[in-house]
Amino acid sequence: MNDDSADPSPSDPRPPNPRALEVVQRWMQAVIVHPLGVERGLASPQARQEIDVAPDELASIVLPSHSQSSAERLGIYANAYYARLLECLRAEFPMLARAVGEEAFNQFALHYLQKYPSRSYTLGKLGANFPQFLDETSPKSDETDATPAWPDFLVDLAALEWTFGEVFDGPGMETETPLSAARLIAVRPDRWGQARLLPAPCLRLLAFRFPVNAHYVALRKETGEGPSRLLIGLKPQPTWMAVSRRDYVVRRYDLSREQFELLAALLAGEPLGRAVARVVPAGDDALEPFIDALRDWFVWWTAEGFFRDVQLDGPDS
Repeated sequence: MNDDSADPSPSDPRPPNPRALEVVQRWMQAVIVHPLGVERGLASPQARQEIDVAPDELASIVLPSHSQSSAERLGIYANAYYARLLECLRAEFPMLARAVGEEAFNQFALHYLQKYPSRSYTLGKLGANFPQFLDETSPKSDETDATPAWPDFLVDLAALEWTFGEVFDGPGMETETPLSAARLIAVRPDRWGQARLLPAPCLRLLAFRFPVNAHYVALRKETGEGPSRLLIGLKPQPTWMAVSRRDYVVRRYDLSREQFELLAALLAGEPLGRAVARVVPAGDDALEPFIDALRDWFVWWTAEGFFRDVQLDGPDS
């Protein structure tokens, strides 16, 4: 028996071959999120896979209004989409936006979105490649050393701000008890060298070409519109930092090179003895002050919750 119930009758208001709503939605998304505009979006494989329509046939999908064409109506959605993405990037990199000014930041961000369009279901990952993009597109220094320093500084600043977001949104130690100095000191001296410190999941280490933390603080105090005068006459100066989270607050810690190298070795899983050996100074005269400093470092780091626990290898662990 044939079922003719699905065949439209002359009185049925539906078109003979209605496009499914989800198909139109996927097509519209492919069109309006294309980084090169609506026209290129219409011709993109993603859009044509859903609905293959020529530009002069666009009205069959999107009706024009009395004042706007179909393409112009789609353009409104495309502009709103990118305006929202720019807003999200400014929220992720507020000091970078303040440093270069709104106009320059928008140009950087739009070029970034063209090269690294949003591919995730969440806008939380939108800026993940922004520091890399700034590094890829910044002018490189040459033999004359005439290239300004501020493009490299912007890369460092973007990396710092992105790390803040990662640490804030990621796992932390709020529901755990971090390793205490007393627990660390209780490790038997003969087991000290083999001990491995398990870092907090929110701990990050950063090495910079500029004193980014100090400049970040200075930018936060600025009230005028950019670009910031801070970019004038920037001089490279290697600095090191730790970023972590305690009590749901992201915190920054300036480090010396030795502290950074020691923490980096510990985060890489090296036993304590081997990690410390990387930064032991040469010469007997410097050894005793170093041991005192080392004790102070671990008191500081445990107080700030840098470590989850200490792990002892072997049968007596």
